[in-house]
Amino acid sequence: MMPASPQLQQAAEALTRNGFDVYLANEPAHAKLVFFDRILPTIKHKLVSWGDSLTMHSTGVLDELLADPAIEVIKTFDPETTPAEIIERRRRALLTDLFLTGSNAVTADGKLVNLDMIGNRTAALQFGPKKVVIFAGANKIVPDLPTAIDRVKNHAAPLNAKRHNMPTPCAKSGYCHDCSSPKRICNTWTIIDKCFPPGRIKVVLIEGEWGL
Repeated sequence: MMPASPQLQQAAEALTRNGFDVYLANEPAHAKLVFFDRILPTIKHKLVSWGDSLTMHSTGVLDELLADPAIEVIKTFDPETTPAEIIERRRRALLTDLFLTGSNAVTADGKLVNLDMIGNRTAALQFGPKKVVIFAGANKIVPDLPTAIDRVKNHAAPLNAKRHNMPTPCAKSGYCHDCSSPKRICNTWTIIDKCFPPGRIKVVLIEGEWGL
């Protein structure tokens, strides 16, 4: 790949110090090559699932895994099934070999910061799946934890609420109201300071702006 930007390089070095396996990519298509050439061969991956992530979807990784008959993929988003079945699938997704997702923010000192409505994605980051692969654009990298929290609450979450047509104040205004809406999507925080066991979480940092 082309030389990484200083921003990506700094974040990669910090994440590595914190026990994450880190890979760099020029663009989503390159991230897909990195995943299939360098990451997937090192992981037992008969049972796979994912958490909502536009960045991850942009790589095309999930589409290729879904097309492989040798891999069972637990579909955690499926408009053709019931809400109760979706919840059950998300519970099963915590026991997979591999879980794919993104990150709401990555701090320059190597922390992963995420916020969920239900908690299935944040739970998987903490414990459950044997391996987790995160795809994150350079736009997710922020200087510190307070900036990360602000980015999530006043940028990523409002855009995500709007994307999912949630009737929340932030979906209309574009910023957090710390609401009490029944459809509030900001309920469960996860801040991962260090990866344990080391290497369980793989982070693919992608140059450019990807995802929310």
